[in-house]
Amino acid sequence: MVTGIVLVNVERAMIQTVIEDLGKIPGVAEIYAVAGEYDLVVIIRVKSNADLAEIIASKMTHDIRGIIHTKTLV
Repeated sequence: MVTGIVLVNVERAMIQTVIEDLGKIPGVAEIYAVAGEYDLVVIIRVKSNADLAEIIASKMTHDIRGIIHTKTLV
C-alpha cells in the first residue's frame, strides 16, 4: 500500500467543485481544506506508485478543472 499526501492550490471560486470531483476518484481517501500556502490536502491510498502517479498526473491535473498546482509527498 502506497500513501501519497498531495498539497493542492485551487482557484478560489472552484474549491467546492474540486473537492467534490476529487472525492469521486478511487484511491482518494481523505480531503482537507486548509489555510496557508495550499488550499487542500488530499490523502491518496493505492496499491502502487504507478497508481499514485496515474491519479496525480492524469486524473487530478488533467481531468479536474480548477486545480492550479500540486505538490506530492510520498
